[in-house]
Amino acid sequence: MTSSHRIAVVEDDADILEILEYTLQREGYTVDAYARGDSALAGIQRQVPDLVLLDLMLPGVDGLEICRQLKRAPETTELPIIMLTARSEETDRVVGLELGADDYVTKPFSSREVILRIKAVLRRRDRDETRQGKSIVVGRIQLLPEAHKLLVAGEEVVLTSTEFRLLAHLMSRPGRVQSRNRLLAEVWGYAEDVDSRTVDTHIRRLRKKLGPESDRIETVIGVGYRFHS
Repeated sequence: MTSSHRIAVVEDDADILEILEYTLQREGYTVDAYARGDSALAGIQRQVPDLVLLDLMLPGVDGLEICRQLKRAPETTELPIIMLTARSEETDRVVGLELGADDYVTKPFSSREVILRIKAVLRRRDRDETRQGKSIVVGRIQLLPEAHKLLVAGEEVVLTSTEFRLLAHLMSRPGRVQSRNRLLAEVWGYAEDVDSRTVDTHIRRLRKKLGPESDRIETVIGVGYRFHS
């Protein structure tokens, strides 16, 4: 299998780094492997990859700071980032998603799960469909896909790329229940079911950002979510 994509893997655990490097190379990816945050940041800025697998706990510069700096720089602001986190790092995961990371994988993880998530994120990036289409207006919410902008009660609200895709998906299907598996498939691009709570995390972030309009996203217990027009 061949691929034209370059993946930067930033992980200070030598065993995990070796496994990820081997797995990705077997899938045909070119891999830049880094064991320290400072060397990773310099290397990524020197040669921008197509995606970054980023551990949070790193020597030199931690993963959140790497994410913050990459998303601030014009040349890497759209660079997809998947965080590698421990189960105890839920707060850091939320911060990372808010900084613009696309998703996270919780340790211990399977090689298959990592590959599925990488392929899904790269498909989304290559399609870049979320910047197409007409504006959607519901109540005091105005979503402008071409400008990648959200206005709530006339005030601009900053969304990450994933939050924007999720809100656009829900708003374009008012009144229809969207299961977590459907959202994972259609928003995140997963071709197969992946055990992930990232949907719930993003919904919580969206509700907070929608403020007075947050009640428009309804939880359908045991099923998923529905947007009320």
